[in-house]
Amino acid sequence: MAGRFRRVGRLKAEGKSLPRYALLRHTGAPDDPSGCHIDLLLEDGDSCRTWRLATVPQLNAAAQPAVPLPAHRKVWLEPRSAAVSGNRGWAERIHAGSYSGVLPNATDADVTLQLEGDLQGCLRIASGYCSLSNP
Repeated sequence: MAGRFRRVGRLKAEGKSLPRYALLRHTGAPDDPSGCHIDLLLEDGDSCRTWRLATVPQLNAAAQPAVPLPAHRKVWLEPRSAAVSGNRGWAERIHAGSYSGVLPNATDADVTLQLEGDLQGCLRIASGYCSLSNP
């Protein structure tokens, strides 16, 4: 199992901050027939792992489909509302915070993290579904 996981959560006491997460409301994406979806971003080094969700995860609600997307730029972790490059719609950061836990090296592996900030709880992405539950 060595090498399959990378510790991403860092203690605040060490003077380092925890990695960040953000949820973006993305409208007008040409490949989205609904016209609006949520992008879930998890900071991962120089970019963000990203999934498309239908709605903002609600605590203890049913799991919803989570579609992996290409990595997003870290600039989207900051408060902003802007056009998406390549005429791919408009995005606005609507929720943000930090997370702790182990982010797997494999981008298709299950993810279980603790969220702090606008959303709080245990975020789980597994088998193509996302849920948020009590820690």
